[in-house]
Amino acid sequence: MENLVNIFVKSIFIDNMIFAYFLGMCSYLAVSKTVKTSTGLGIAVIFVLGFTVPINFLIENYILQEGALTWLSPQLADVDLSFLSFIMFIAVIASMVQLVEMVIEKFSPTLYSSLGIFLPLIAVNCAILGGALFMQEREYANIAEATSFALGSGVGWFLAIVGIAAIREKIRYSNVPAPLRGLGITFIITGLMGIAFMSFMGIKL
Repeated sequence: MENLVNIFVKSIFIDNMIFAYFLGMCSYLAVSKTVKTSTGLGIAVIFVLGFTVPINFLIENYILQEGALTWLSPQLADVDLSFLSFIMFIAVIASMVQLVEMVIEKFSPTLYSSLGIFLPLIAVNCAILGGALFMQEREYANIAEATSFALGSGVGWFLAIVGIAAIREKIRYSNVPAPLRGLGITFIITGLMGIAFMSFMGIKL
């Protein structure tokens, strides 16, 4: 249990998708104009990561890896389908994003229209694919660890986009120099927030 908490906390603060790896910056910059839309997209990213990473973990360990198909037949011990990992991961992500899009459109049409094109673009959000690839690279021992990492990564991305959205709402009333208004000051603030999150690297987990 302690290991799961360590993975969860580390993926939020130390290995934050935005501030440590700069993954998902497109949606992060475009949707973070208001806290409301940022919250909706952040929750959607948590949901998609929370489902796709564990599913991709099972696909990776029970279908794609060399020898993973031995549960079907010992004769398949030499089969290696790892070259299909990218295609399979993206297919799972696209399916889950489509499901999220349908749910949001049905239950919150206002949020659906606010997110616009960026909701289906979660399918190509590199933070989502990055979660699956980090899961593959780090070779988590079981699905609980993979799920803990996925939820932590989603929460970290959620905190990042809601945080920058809250700041962007406030700085509208600030005297920002004209050349820096908009994305300019957002990049600067993101860099400062990234430096701030680097202080969590001192935590021993």
